[in-house]
Amino acid sequence: MASCRWNPSSVIAIYLSLLLLCSMTSAFSSLEVNTTTLQLRKYRKIKARLRRLNKPSVKTIQSPDGDIIDCVPSHLQPAFDHPLLQGQKPLDPPERPRDHHRNTNLMEESFQLWRNTGELCPEETIPIRRTTEEDLLRASSVLKFGRKTVSRFRRNSESSGHEHAVGYVSGDQYYGAKASLNVWTPKVKSSSEFSLSQIWVISGSFGEDLNTIEAGWQVQNNQIMPFLLEKFSLQHTNDAENSFQVSPELYGDDYPRFFTYWTTDAYQATGCYNLLCSGFIQTNNRIAIGAAIQPTSSFDGGQFDISILVWKDPNQGNWWLEFGSGQLVGYWPSVLFSHLADHASMVQFGGEIVNTQPSGFHTSTEMGSGHFAQQGFGRASYFRNLQIVDWDNSLIPVAGLRLLADHPSCYDIQGGFSSVWGNYFYYGGPGRNMRCP
Repeated sequence: MASCRWNPSSVIAIYLSLLLLCSMTSAFSSLEVNTTTLQLRKYRKIKARLRRLNKPSVKTIQSPDGDIIDCVPSHLQPAFDHPLLQGQKPLDPPERPRDHHRNTNLMEESFQLWRNTGELCPEETIPIRRTTEEDLLRASSVLKFGRKTVSRFRRNSESSGHEHAVGYVSGDQYYGAKASLNVWTPKVKSSSEFSLSQIWVISGSFGEDLNTIEAGWQVQNNQIMPFLLEKFSLQHTNDAENSFQVSPELYGDDYPRFFTYWTTDAYQATGCYNLLCSGFIQTNNRIAIGAAIQPTSSFDGGQFDISILVWKDPNQGNWWLEFGSGQLVGYWPSVLFSHLADHASMVQFGGEIVNTQPSGFHTSTEMGSGHFAQQGFGRASYFRNLQIVDWDNSLIPVAGLRLLADHPSCYDIQGGFSSVWGNYFYYGGPGRNMRCP
């Protein structure tokens, strides 16, 4: 009978293989457990944030663009979660600035898509765009959702990927600003870029004490972020490491949206977009901040513009926001601010984009209409009837307006004056082109 002999080296090889297999199985099991733990942790953060953001409502309206508008009792709105505002109620409207002529353009009464339903929020409530789980999943950070993480004002041409074409005034004390600007749907190249047109009311140094109030329209990219393919993927669970990223994609589509922003510390820890934190107190039941704007302007076609007024109430010191034909949206309480508790030292009007240099080239994200200023009315974006509010609570034409384009071969600006439009300028551009590689 043949005998069976074991080769010692073969036994050792088999033993080592089994050990390796066991260790690999253990490692994979450990990784799976860790990944699941991180996924659950992020899921809990999302649910907790949604509970804080979405207040109890008395009515819900489904917008044609997919937004859900909640009608929230005024006294339950996010502003009153702020420790300095708890227990307060919205104030009555203040006196408007002198020489303020209310716009009679009735089309602005229903300038948002959700109003096409024919429904309104009841009196004593405000419409708030509901934040969804998908909104938070698009954000690179649940903790920083709704906040800007880098400077969004024009300081110089080296602006960390932020490029501007603006008109501005400085060197005096300003108590508000007003302008009309037409609305477009510019193409935005990637999910980490945006295109906006707005008014900035600014005070403080361009350091950590910067105060700003901002209002206008904004378009962000509707591409699905990579982590939506794997809802709670491992590489996107660290909320503490996003301090140098641009604003997360807020809306999930490419509609232009009416937005506001504020900060008291150069976008570090205070302030937010729209009503995504406590601060701005809304008083209007017909306008949803953050909701899509309709109609928009078309090339060689109809032009649709919106009027925005921000001014400081001389009696109580709060900064009020008016939209369109005299519709008061609400106010930023003066207690939120340091420098702006007194006055502004600069006012800016214009456009801004983020250039992440995809593929190593300048972005093709458009500013405004996507066409250069010299193409003029019906083709280029504009700001018209530029005014500021002076110490006497009077609206007066801007004086000494300066124009600046960070990269004029990509986005430019040209100004003028007329008896109808007062001080105005055209601005914008296509981004990457033969002169802007």
